[in-house]
Amino acid sequence: MKKIVVIGGVAGGMSFAARMRRLDETAEITVLEKSGFVSYANCGLPYYIGGVIEREEALLLQTPQSLWKRFRINVRVGSEVLRIDPIAKQVDVVNHADGNQYSLDYDYLVLSPGASPIRPNLPGIERSLSLRNVEDVKRLFEAVAHKPKSAVVVGGGFIGVEMAENLCHRGIPTSIVEAQDQVLMPLDPEMVTFVHQELVSHGVVLYLGSALSSITPQSVVLANGTEIDAELVVMAIGVRPEVSLAKSAGLEIGERGGVKVDEFNRTSDPHIYAVGDAVEKIDALDGNAALVPLANIANRHGRVIADHIAGKKTRRVDAQGTAIVKVFNLTVATSGWNEKRLIAADRSFVAIHNHPASHANYYPGAQAMSLKLLIDPSTQLILGVQGVGREGVDKRIDVIATAMRGGITAPELADLELAYAPPFGSAKDGVNMLGYISENVLSGITPTVQWHEVEDFVAMGYTILDVRSVGEVELGTLPSAINIPIDEIREHQEELPEGKILVTCQVGQRGHAATRLLREMGHDAVNLDGGYMTWSNSPANKLKTEKVGI
Repeated sequence: MKKIVVIGGVAGGMSFAARMRRLDETAEITVLEKSGFVSYANCGLPYYIGGVIEREEALLLQTPQSLWKRFRINVRVGSEVLRIDPIAKQVDVVNHADGNQYSLDYDYLVLSPGASPIRPNLPGIERSLSLRNVEDVKRLFEAVAHKPKSAVVVGGGFIGVEMAENLCHRGIPTSIVEAQDQVLMPLDPEMVTFVHQELVSHGVVLYLGSALSSITPQSVVLANGTEIDAELVVMAIGVRPEVSLAKSAGLEIGERGGVKVDEFNRTSDPHIYAVGDAVEKIDALDGNAALVPLANIANRHGRVIADHIAGKKTRRVDAQGTAIVKVFNLTVATSGWNEKRLIAADRSFVAIHNHPASHANYYPGAQAMSLKLLIDPSTQLILGVQGVGREGVDKRIDVIATAMRGGITAPELADLELAYAPPFGSAKDGVNMLGYISENVLSGITPTVQWHEVEDFVAMGYTILDVRSVGEVELGTLPSAINIPIDEIREHQEELPEGKILVTCQVGQRGHAATRLLREMGHDAVNLDGGYMTWSNSPANKLKTEKVGI
């Protein structure tokens, strides 16, 4: 009979324990959880604060009693492990309810301590609240119940944005403070603009590009001197792996600060495994260590550990970092690397943008979305994807994330046979269109220019030709652009500019057709990738739009 001790529950720890029981009925499995709750929906906590999830009980997935009844797993909440003795294969535990201390032997130990909220050592930081577990949510819920007149969320990551939205649902005037120049860092600048607009349109005040300096009794003060009313302060600037027990036990800590594990999630001690936010994962793109605090991969790794201990065949599970977040009426999702990270790593890539409808335009209710694909030009494999929109973003990102996992190239997205009916998609789905665009760009059929390269191309002598209708151009176009609608190009050949031409339209589709036509006519023409919509939504160009036509 194997004696197995698990330190920490929630996603990774409990996924392991349940899988282990299904594989071995004789194993003695004990789960030690420091908090009062062993299995709860971490990702649902902000929505309970906002009143979207009305009952706290809905967040509690399992209890010690239910886990014992179904799986005969001995769960001890309020039980903190003080020390691990790898030589004796023993853990020392304190029960916080009665102060009793005792020791437990193990054959295998599984660490699932999670991560701790980052709380910088700043004046007044003790007044701020965090959101990491059920105890945190109880404190926040009580604070919100007192109807504070103002709230500041420090940090514009996924949790910070979700908290801001849910505080607004409670009718609390809310601001976000973010030290970087944007929220949601996995997004590139031209994609995050949609998110900024959505937050501001719902009353969230954004303070970007300046870090928190201090917290006073009724406000927060930024490094640039700005003071913001803040009766409630929520810290959401990120988490760091909880590795104190692992360090004291002499386990190897990796270069990113998490517990180092092998492909079986085994630590430097062969009898100790680790899972979840405390652990370094293997990045699916470059094979390096990565910190990916996501529930999906924690659950998957918990299963890997159980299979390995039980002697089953396992597969290495790398991390893509696929994530999604709701921002009021927007859906924002990503997988893989963004452009900023690729540039920092000196990786070659090709970027393409597309703005498809969520379903057939002729069927009522179609909503526009924005998709960005990043491609390795030599292998044509997909390096990353980003999506922002009001409907249908989730399934497109999931399809592309699956394609990335399966090694499907960007042009091969055109070959995917996706479910189609007018209420659900288009005959050429947005995912298929990314494949067609990729093929055109990578093959050289249609050379493209990125939104941030326009000024450089103008300096090289390119004339900007807007091929949209006169009415569209009157609503805004690129500076110095001339306008000849695409359907009139053949009849107005004599009016075409001499020399090199940079073609633009609304989203790039008409631009592609016009670029092909112009190149067939003998012109040196390139297409603006993603068209005017991508260009105008980039932060640098937001104020440059003007009404020009001929």
